[in-house]
Amino acid sequence: MTQEPQNEEKKPRRNAAATRRKILSAAKEEFAQAGFEGARVDRIADRAGVNKNMLYHYFGSKDSLFSKVLDDAYRDIRQNEAALELDHLPAPEAVMALVEFSWDYYLKHPEFIRLLNAENQQKGRHVKSSAETNDINRTHLDRMREILKRGATDGTLRDDIDPVQLNISIAALGFFYLINQHTLSTVYQRDLMSPDELAERLRVMKDTIRCWVVRQH
Repeated sequence: MTQEPQNEEKKPRRNAAATRRKILSAAKEEFAQAGFEGARVDRIADRAGVNKNMLYHYFGSKDSLFSKVLDDAYRDIRQNEAALELDHLPAPEAVMALVEFSWDYYLKHPEFIRLLNAENQQKGRHVKSSAETNDINRTHLDRMREILKRGATDGTLRDDIDPVQLNISIAALGFFYLINQHTLSTVYQRDLMSPDELAERLRVMKDTIRCWVVRQH
């Protein structure tokens, strides 16, 4: 009598895409909390529930992993920004919408400014070596350039505003406040992260940018 072969229990197949996502999510948390120098690959692997060899298999090195985390961070803010419907707004209001968007994004994603701060401590070497950084951020500059051109044409905005300087100024007004929130709150003896203070900061940011870019008649 021939014995039928028993069905062997099938091992679950590794989902490479899901594993990469888990590693990237864990890496974003670790780099945001500890910076690049302080981050440990062992802790990233533990957070992701994988072994360190698998992490190196997918990303090659700590540097490559950090570069990928930065690219994804830039991609997320630019994709959210691109979803804004600004074409129907007058140019000054479109600029104000971008100011408000940047501020709200920083508040909802504090890890973003911590990652950028960590990369600046590395003198931007990961961003410089990334093949994706320029492509990811190109639409950001193009959109501001188009808004400024529209405003200059209809006379609502000054015609001598550099879109690069404007983007930097919008980022700086929020970035400096949030990255230095603890020291500033202590120095000025105010809780700068309270709802009232955050609302006041946004008002100041919008007034500052508006006074600069809107044409005075």
